[in-house]
Amino acid sequence: MTDRLYVYPISTVSGPQAVEGDAVRLAGGMVYAREFAVIVRREGQTVSREVTNASGIADAFAKLPADLGPEAEAQWSALRMAHPAMELGDRTIRLDQPQVMGILNVTPDSFSDGGKFMDDPEEMQAHAAAMHEAGAAIIDIGGESTRPGAKAIWEGEEIERVRPAVAHCAGMGAVVSIDTRRPAVMEASIEAGARIINDVSALRYDPRSLEFAASSGAPVILMHAPGSGEDLHAAPDYTAVAFDVFDFLKEARDRALAGGISQDRMILDPGIGFGKTLADNLSVLNHLPMYHALGCPLLLGASRKRMIGALSNEAPAHQRAGGSLALAQLGMDAGVQLLRVHDVFETVQARNVWRGLRDAALTDFGGLPD
Repeated sequence: MTDRLYVYPISTVSGPQAVEGDAVRLAGGMVYAREFAVIVRREGQTVSREVTNASGIADAFAKLPADLGPEAEAQWSALRMAHPAMELGDRTIRLDQPQVMGILNVTPDSFSDGGKFMDDPEEMQAHAAAMHEAGAAIIDIGGESTRPGAKAIWEGEEIERVRPAVAHCAGMGAVVSIDTRRPAVMEASIEAGARIINDVSALRYDPRSLEFAASSGAPVILMHAPGSGEDLHAAPDYTAVAFDVFDFLKEARDRALAGGISQDRMILDPGIGFGKTLADNLSVLNHLPMYHALGCPLLLGASRKRMIGALSNEAPAHQRAGGSLALAQLGMDAGVQLLRVHDVFETVQARNVWRGLRDAALTDFGGLPD
């Protein structure tokens, strides 16, 4: 029997001064965590759970089985880790505040835009420019739909779809990530100017992907999806989905480390909407702060997802901006570093207002005596 440990931040405060310093800066961002649940699970069941504050964490760790001590310290260190900025050629993306990644699909069957950016290059270019000017730190370009039921395409076709978009966006000065699970597409896109690899299969789909990603030197986004092969949504068998996603991402991180990708080049994505029911998605979203314990920046891709329609009278994709902004704020409140969204202008505006509130909170002592 193998015990698994999870150090889960369960409450936050406006700033450390609000609780006389008894809080930690979560992942080097603008969120401060005060209380933590130290959870031990065995064979899919929780066998112990202790809630403590930052000042009591050492005592909580002292009660753990000796073999869990190193993992406890590693997760505690990761929760307090300040992630360095991503240096991407002549562009720097800081990770001490949320950054917005704009979605550009050049597919005929995207659930959000119906293929219009593939069929009309001028409209694609105008949309990319609008996202860039609105404040997108990254433009994420994908040439294959990964919605449930979508069919895989030939890699040569995928390259023909994405390469012009990558070259155009890189040429206008944007940082580009390539959303693909195929090493040939990764390579062609990096040659065209992409700086980041975003693999929804966490480098599992093609055994050559890990080797290429390691040799490329590019940051890599590793996403949770329960399926393998062509169907990433297939046959989820969760015991407790939030913890199962944590375990998957930990294994994906360790596999990438063993394959030559340094941890400071990894970003982890819990994969909202991939092989998850509405209840599963809600559980993962409510546990987002826990994933900081894996020691990598986090990406949240919940924009216009089906779950928003399920919670709002089946609103179609183009009418899910309000729900998308609600989930983006949830991500910001959880300390997520990257928000992958369709509605860039609105999300950047929400981020800027959120940041103003956070900045003000650090100097607002709430009437405490001097």
